[in-house]
Amino acid sequence: MTQISDRTILFADLRGSTGLFESLGNAEATAVVTQCVSALGPPVQRHGGHVVKTLGDGLMAVFDAPAQAVQSALQMHEVLAGIVAKGGQQGGSGGMRSLRLQVAVSRGEVVELAGDCFGDAVNVAARLLDHAGDNETLVTAAVLTGLSRTLKPRFRSLDQLVLRGRIEPVQVFVLGGRRSGDSAPTQFGDVSPNVEPDAIRLQWLELNLVFASRQMPVVLGRSPQAHFCVDDSRVSRSHARLDWHGGSFQLSDLSYNGTYVRFADGEIVSLRRGSCLLHGNGVIGLGGSPADPTSACVRFEVLRFADTESPSLD
Repeated sequence: MTQISDRTILFADLRGSTGLFESLGNAEATAVVTQCVSALGPPVQRHGGHVVKTLGDGLMAVFDAPAQAVQSALQMHEVLAGIVAKGGQQGGSGGMRSLRLQVAVSRGEVVELAGDCFGDAVNVAARLLDHAGDNETLVTAAVLTGLSRTLKPRFRSLDQLVLRGRIEPVQVFVLGGRRSGDSAPTQFGDVSPNVEPDAIRLQWLELNLVFASRQMPVVLGRSPQAHFCVDDSRVSRSHARLDWHGGSFQLSDLSYNGTYVRFADGEIVSLRRGSCLLHGNGVIGLGGSPADPTSACVRFEVLRFADTESPSLD
């Protein structure tokens, strides 16, 4: 029987599972992934939803209300954090320490047929996972409006994102990111909080664009819909994302091949589903290290227009 109704759709995806098969072998890795995905089911049921299907290293669930889905997502992150912590203990599976969870939630009219769900809300939630960083939960504006006053402040806007296969951009909000007052140190120390950058310049081949902080987030990737398009076979469609956090630009890897940052002092930082703050100038390697001359490398420069003003003659 076909049923059309307003539903909240949740997709959860376990990242880092591919490396498990290399480090643990097929049998043990399969057992670990199965255990983790199974552990994500009870939070769905506990908050009034039901699992529509499992998707290898993830799952799809449906809820009647947005708050149920968000509460479920919060508990999913807690469950995985507990599993990862056990993996770090003596006798635990060390491969579990690399596992991360991405969750995406959308809301809208859904067609329920033969135990499955179809519709734009389903497609949006599935595509939204491409833009989620490690241990992040992304939701649409329709989900946010259905939350309580206590939950809403826990989200911050990522502005409008263009999703793969969709013409109209989607207003997206993130849960669990750093708040504006938090400091996010890079591997080379904290960025000075006294002077906030005004913009960031990105350059690849003949493409040279400047993005102001108010234009964040900016997605770098192979997709023509990416804000900064790098057409290279090793670059993912949505490869990395620039965000504005506490007065600094933060780069997050969203890819399978990794993102690398070489700062002015020459040291290279490897981001595998991780993040770091950008300061000064340097090179971003998408899918390969900047030390590899064949890699697609984007030059960046953090701009502080106050630094370029003429000094006073008084």
